[in-house]
Amino acid sequence: MTVQYGAVSIEWLGYATARVETDDGPVVYTDPGRYGVLDDYWARDGDLVVVTHDHHYDPAGVRSVAAPDATILVSAAVDPAGIDRPVDGVDSLAADYDVVRVDDAARVDVETPDGPVTVWTVAAHNDPEGPCADADGSVPHPPGSGCGFLLSFGDHTVFWPGDGDALEAYAELEVDVFLANIGGGGLVADRRAAAALAGRMTPGIVVPIHYEPAEAETVERLAADGEAFAADVASRSIPVALDEPSP
Repeated sequence: MTVQYGAVSIEWLGYATARVETDDGPVVYTDPGRYGVLDDYWARDGDLVVVTHDHHYDPAGVRSVAAPDATILVSAAVDPAGIDRPVDGVDSLAADYDVVRVDDAARVDVETPDGPVTVWTVAAHNDPEGPCADADGSVPHPPGSGCGFLLSFGDHTVFWPGDGDALEAYAELEVDVFLANIGGGGLVADRRAAAALAGRMTPGIVVPIHYEPAEAETVERLAADGEAFAADVASRSIPVALDEPSP
């Protein structure tokens, strides 16, 4: 299913991968790949691809969605040498695409064949004193480990926070489409925290991604009730749409 909001189309492909497009405008992919979500997907139509952190860095996934002249924004914190699975280095992507490394407070103006995209990055992490922290303060996504992306193209903004808590600063952003990370599991914000953030943010529409719905085969630890999340968000008078796989 594709979610439509004004001129923006959003399709959740699984795990952290969403395809976002405006009418006659650029195509953007968030964190493509991993866990087989793109095994049967080879579009190569992405004008812009964004990668938030190590856990979502998948060069094969990037190559399956990126157009030949694509721009790839990769968090500066991504370090292939420290990733506990075999992956090619970022320089391997730079040989074929325009790769830009970004910190968590950057602005990048991307020119694509289908129009410009302005991108702002924001901090994305777990609070060492927050709900995902162990007793010693260790967290799966420590401060500085990645970033989220606020994308502006056409007349709309789309926010993908990446992995971490539902940080209070996000409520200050002007967001039309909020790609809410609701997987919980001690790794990221759960559906309740994400719904509460949506209530403070008041976006035009919320589309939950990065969770394990019924019938999906990504990460069991990220199991979440998408319908309960949607009901919670709707009770706050905020539009919400599920893009879950058909049973």
